[in-house]
Amino acid sequence: MTLKEGWRGRYYEDFEIGDVYQFPLGRTVTEADNAFLTMLTMNSNPIHFDAHYAGRTPFGKILINSGFTIALVLGMSVSEVSQNALANLEMTDIKLSHPVFAGDTIYVENRVLEKRESTSRPYAGIVAVQTRGVNQDGEVIMTYRRSFLVYKRGQGPSQDLFPTAKQDWPNP
Repeated sequence: MTLKEGWRGRYYEDFEIGDVYQFPLGRTVTEADNAFLTMLTMNSNPIHFDAHYAGRTPFGKILINSGFTIALVLGMSVSEVSQNALANLEMTDIKLSHPVFAGDTIYVENRVLEKRESTSRPYAGIVAVQTRGVNQDGEVIMTYRRSFLVYKRGQGPSQDLFPTAKQDWPNP
């Protein structure tokens, strides 16, 4: 039996300025996503949970909470750019450029803007990316700039965290 290694994310050496990394999966936003985050964060703006109220706004329907949109786009960017990061250092220039509604499907891509070795942590480097979320119609729903500290290859915590099973595979 041959173990096939899965995607383990990028290390500092893998980033090249100008490269674009697209997350391969879209994520359709649901009413439940919006209601859960809105109530979890105690956001009391009725545009996020009151259909009667939201119907009287220029949007004409419930608007997805921007906190959810930001968190979703950030989360979708992790496997492509910061799977091996030690820490986020900065998020700036957040622009929410197009409304998001239940039923929209979001896609995410990241463009590498800068990289440099860390002066205080020789086992890591600092990478800056611009991230954008795009809906199913190609509308850019948001953009932001993010920098993070990322391990150099072979310098991070062990990737061999999967435990060895105490039993062999059963016969098919």
